[in-house]
Amino acid sequence: MNPPQKPKADLLVQGGLVVTCLASDADPVGRIPNGVVAIRGEYILAVGSQAEMDAELDLSGAQLLDAANCVIVPGFVDCHTHLVFGGSRVQEYAARMTHSAAEIRALGMPTGIQASVAMTRAASEEELLASAAARLHGMFWSGTTTAEIKSGYGLTLADEMKMLRVARRLADQQPVELFNTFLGAHDFPAEMPRQRYIDLLIHEMLPQVVAEHLAEFCDVYLDDGYYTVQESRRILEAGLAAGLKAKVHTDAYADLGGAFLAADLGVVSADHLNYTTPQAARALAKAGVVGVVMPALDWAVAHSHPFDARMLHAEGVELALATDLCPACWVESLQFVMQLACRLYQFSPEQALLAATVGGARALGLTDRGTLQPGMLADVQIWQLPSLEDVIYRLGNNAVKGMLKRGKVFNQTG
Repeated sequence: MNPPQKPKADLLVQGGLVVTCLASDADPVGRIPNGVVAIRGEYILAVGSQAEMDAELDLSGAQLLDAANCVIVPGFVDCHTHLVFGGSRVQEYAARMTHSAAEIRALGMPTGIQASVAMTRAASEEELLASAAARLHGMFWSGTTTAEIKSGYGLTLADEMKMLRVARRLADQQPVELFNTFLGAHDFPAEMPRQRYIDLLIHEMLPQVVAEHLAEFCDVYLDDGYYTVQESRRILEAGLAAGLKAKVHTDAYADLGGAFLAADLGVVSADHLNYTTPQAARALAKAGVVGVVMPALDWAVAHSHPFDARMLHAEGVELALATDLCPACWVESLQFVMQLACRLYQFSPEQALLAATVGGARALGLTDRGTLQPGMLADVQIWQLPSLEDVIYRLGNNAVKGMLKRGKVFNQTG
């Protein structure tokens, strides 16, 4: 009788420290020194030592990718971005370094979400596509292989659809896998009464988003000065009824009860959480809601009430890290976000990596990425670093040497 044929690998990433992001009693991130990631097609076939791969797989003809003296980790999943927007608020950002909010208002400078709404409405679809593509290129070469994109700087039917169509076009032009979120409830348009806009959002915008298959999620900015708990419930329930999964911005600047609403609705993620109480955190954990925290945003706006990561961890909330890339927080690198999370919020390097990979995937409801194990997508980063800890130690450094997306190899030298 002939021995059974071994599974055949197409590609081996070998020789480095493999960090699987699979927790064990011995190691919360599952390190394998001098490990190998074996890939067939778009998926991971096996992970282990070279001896294990030799014994278990047919390696004849496999392409070899040398990762000696490198760290091999899953691709980042950036689960909260506002990647598509018009113009820049650089002058506002610079002014905030030395001027108070009142002084900036006295200068007559457009600020905040409404400033970005005006610039996004004025931009053509092609202009939005070009600017977003440049930012997305930077995200990919900083380690991101999956990202979410929100609308919310249009606040009209035509402009919200324009943003979401740009996001769909981006998905066809580059390696990063994209998921869209309809955030028409980001603010209220200045030209329309509040209740009339909510009716427009529910009865015209949502049906159009669904009809054109432009989004996977529906989101609301539930916070002081924006949407109330009652308004948010109405919008999110309409989105759920239309087939969109729910997310919510909440507790960024006040505790209005948004985290309890998130738990009650069983949303996929609740994002920001600066004012979330321990009681609300326990409700999120019990409901299985992922908490998305964004230290770069807290840092960029000099937030007076940063999120309490230690409390959220202690109450059992699974956390994800995201960039919150937007006009107020222009950051493309989740490596930088990890550095901020560790230095400012007492994440360990392991917790930060898990939040940027596994946590990010779960904050998008994804189970096929975020770890290096058989059956998962072959979304992989190769860092030119001697240890995992070096990624938070080398401040401002981009460690990425090479990237794999669905098994396709990309490298910095072209």
